[in-house]
Amino acid sequence: MKDAQGDPAYGRTDWRRFAVAVAVPAAVAGALVFGMANGAFAATFAVSGQSFKISADRLEGTGFAQYGDSVHKKNDDAIPVAISGISSATLYNLCQSVKTPGVPITLTIRAGRDEDNPAKATNLLIGLNELSGEAEFTDINIGQDASTLGLGGEDAHGKAGDFGQEAKHVTIRGLRQTAVSTSAGTFTLTGLNMKVNWPGGGDGRPTECF
Repeated sequence: MKDAQGDPAYGRTDWRRFAVAVAVPAAVAGALVFGMANGAFAATFAVSGQSFKISADRLEGTGFAQYGDSVHKKNDDAIPVAISGISSATLYNLCQSVKTPGVPITLTIRAGRDEDNPAKATNLLIGLNELSGEAEFTDINIGQDASTLGLGGEDAHGKAGDFGQEAKHVTIRGLRQTAVSTSAGTFTLTGLNMKVNWPGGGDGRPTECF
């Protein structure tokens, strides 16, 4: 079996082809939701309607799933997203940033900058609208019924008949993504640093992750 580009649709695949298959909508919304060590989150929650950025030098994930879904604002407006689920994730040099609406202030969170002490998460669910990086997937199924997904964590599955894909392992280098929501069973942020950046009050470092 081959994909639309004529390459075998099994084993390992290039992220750029993977992203084309996902057909992620261009909606931009969400909330800054970042778990502290052993912090539990619900699988669904009302989002604020503000996007945020996440980057990492490298992400190593055991158990990966992705499918289309939507998140909801408090007024129940639906925002279409691609949901990425990772059963167990390790993130090296993790950064997350969000701009404050109406004022020139950016909140930046960094963790896992020590190669020997990366950030870690379990049952990670990310609602995103854009992702880039150099990725390698091991033992991937593309086009699987979203309701049958099981590798990405206990909540990482969609509706019957919807397009889904999953892999036993994923490595993404140079991760850059704009997200709508993040939830996790546990999120361990080693070397956590949070900084509020404003004009004239910075230290010369970039205020956003990218």
